[in-house]
Amino acid sequence: MPSETDNALGTFLKNRRTRMDPATFGFAGRRRTPGLRREEVAQRANISPTWYTWLEQGRGGAPSADVLNRIAAGLMLTEPEREHLFILGLGRPPATRYQGPEDVTPRLQRVLDGMRFSPAIIKTATWDVVAWNAAAAALLTDYGTLPREQRNILRLMFTNSRVKAAQADWLGVARYVVGAFRADAARAGAQGDIAQLVDELSKLSPEFEALWRANDVAGHADGLKCLRHPEHGLIELEFSAFAVDGRPDLGMIVYNPASPETARRIEALMASRDRAS
Repeated sequence: MPSETDNALGTFLKNRRTRMDPATFGFAGRRRTPGLRREEVAQRANISPTWYTWLEQGRGGAPSADVLNRIAAGLMLTEPEREHLFILGLGRPPATRYQGPEDVTPRLQRVLDGMRFSPAIIKTATWDVVAWNAAAAALLTDYGTLPREQRNILRLMFTNSRVKAAQADWLGVARYVVGAFRADAARAGAQGDIAQLVDELSKLSPEFEALWRANDVAGHADGLKCLRHPEHGLIELEFSAFAVDGRPDLGMIVYNPASPETARRIEALMASRDRAS
């Protein structure tokens, strides 16, 4: 008898199959039931029609990740649907596929903009900054003035003298950044995507090369960051990192004032920036 999990997998596959329009894929002929036939899905997924039929009937056993990926492509599943397919078929989500930097949705940008006096950014697994709010532009880096390829946290940390001088403990921050960067890239399956950046920074910065060779790995959930501002003095920030649901390659970092005095300094900084604009 098929297990409850097998039945759930078969029900999900049948549901998605019957939603598909045969004409979209050039499959003609009169049909008594909606959607694609089983053999047509098998053809699109490049697997045996018998094997696919067994999967829908809950008697095919555990499919491989490769088979599930083929079926997901054949059924044109969305990324959440593909993840659900893997959970039903293998009891786990699929391996992360790094998508590379993209612009964030307007809704997510409004979340950043709603934090008036808390610098906040969205970064990729390779630590490219793809979104930020006004407070981040004022206190951290005005990313909008930089070419897209220069909006990388590691590149700024190791090659930008202003960013380097602003760190109260540059070496400690740099060590943490390199370790967290290594962990993020590996988790997202982006090791190949960072090879060029790592090679470039190793040539430009002996400090980076030494830290990278140390092979340290760090996590980043929350902590304290201290910045030196030329006009407003030492600014202490508490930072927290958050995942972006549906985009495992993106993360949000929010920096909140660590004290009322810091909050007043950030508010003064933002006010002077508004007057200048």
